[in-house]
Order: sequence, then structure tokens, then C-alpha cells
Amino acid sequence: MDTWKLVSLRIQQLCAAHDYNINSLARQAGLPPTTLKNIIYGKSRNPGIVTIKLICDGLGISLYDFFDTSQFKSTLPEDID
Repeated sequence: MDTWKLVSLRIQQLCAAHDYNINSLARQAGLPPTTLKNIIYGKSRNPGIVTIKLICDGLGISLYDFFDTSQFKSTLPEDID
């Protein structure tokens, strides 16, 4: 699975676990809702680490917690065009 898809899936999983929707997470993270929507729906396929950190802050988790999943641990290198 592409890394951007894993990031999108992880955000959705964490939103469900914290009982957030996109707008409430965006508010907590201090991001525009469109930024999250663009990441989740694949319009933004390369979110920056600062954006991911803001999302983590909004969820009250660390970057380590965000990426500490079996999917990220088993991801193979991607081909870059």
C-alpha cells in the first residue's frame, strides 16, 4: 500500500478511536478542514511532517504513536517517479 494511503487510513483510524470527525480534528490541530480532507481523500499525497505533527498534537499523541503500526513497519520502499 502506498504511504499516502497508510497516512490517510491512520488518520481515519485515530479519528474513530478519539470520536472525532474531520472538522473536530482540524479544530483541535489548528488546521483548515480542507487540509485534512485533501490528505484523507488523496488530493495531497505528500503531507509534511509538520502537518502530521499538528495532527498528532490535536489527537494528543506523539509522532511515534502515529507511525507505530504494523502497516508502517512492514511497508516496502516505494518507487519514486
